[in-house]
Amino acid sequence: MTGEKLYLLAEISPLPQYAEEVKAIFSNLLTTVLNEAGCEAMYTTYADADPNKLIFFEIFSSEAAHKFHMEQDYTHKLAADLEGKLAGPMIMTRLHSF
Repeated sequence: MTGEKLYLLAEISPLPQYAEEVKAIFSNLLTTVLNEAGCEAMYTTYADADPNKLIFFEIFSSEAAHKFHMEQDYTHKLAADLEGKLAGPMIMTRLHSF
């Protein structure tokens, strides 16, 4: 698996009163993340069936690139910015291409 691209599907559900604020937090951070050397793509989406469920599709060039992303100050700040604004924990699914 070394050197293999990392595909992630992250799902979060903001509390209704924070939905727009949470969307803005992620929108403001998107350009910064996309400029990371190992971030190949990040899509911020939601489902028709539940517009308050935010779904992020992320592609990193490697585990090391994702580790770099997770170590950044703005990633740590994101966790603090979301504190108390989510209905539950983030659901993270690792995907593999075939």
